Amino acid sequence: MADHWWWRPGWSPGRRFLTWHLTFDGQDQVHRLAADWRGYLGRLPDLDLIPDRWLHLTMQGLGFVDEVKPEELDAIVEIARARLSLVPAFEVTIDRPAVTPEAIRWEAEPGEPVAAVRDAIRTAIGEVWAEVPEARDGFGPHVSIAYSCGAGPIGPVVEAVNAAPSAPTAARIASAELILMGRDNRMYEWETVASVPLG
Repeated sequence: MADHWWWRPGWSPGRRFLTWHLTFDGQDQVHRLAADWRGYLGRLPDLDLIPDRWLHLTMQGLGFVDEVKPEELDAIVEIARARLSLVPAFEVTIDRPAVTPEAIRWEAEPGEPVAAVRDAIRTAIGEVWAEVPEARDGFGPHVSIAYSCGAGPIGPVVEAVNAAPSAPTAARIASAELILMGRDNRMYEWETVASVPLG
């Protein structure tokens, strides 16, 4: 395991980042599953467990707020509204999480409707900017339940995750959120800038 909270390029205390995520407000089934997993994982050292409020499916970054012009941001949001109105709401399933060196995370399946939301957002960004941040390829829809905050062997974490009971849980995706996010407190915390409904 490795510490997730090293300062990545561009990040510094107090700096905020604009990004699109899928969030889970009001998703009681997801919150019950998350509570169960926090109970299992809370027995392990060096993990920051993610509370319901900050559960998210990472989608598409825009950039640091001091680098994004307000009028361009407004234009991206309005085009995204039109594009996402053509993408139907859908459900994804999350089950037993996978362990990576920096996080424990659920894979959201099927991935295709999530990718369709991301593609619509990327198209909106591309209508305003000459270049769309982040690569289109390599996207893997996931929802983290814990971040590693220390270094150590990964084996015991994998064993604990594999030994815990789990059951598939559905999450309904009916909107995409543009958020203003910080990471000062060993957690991704944000305020919502715009919530854009799907069709």
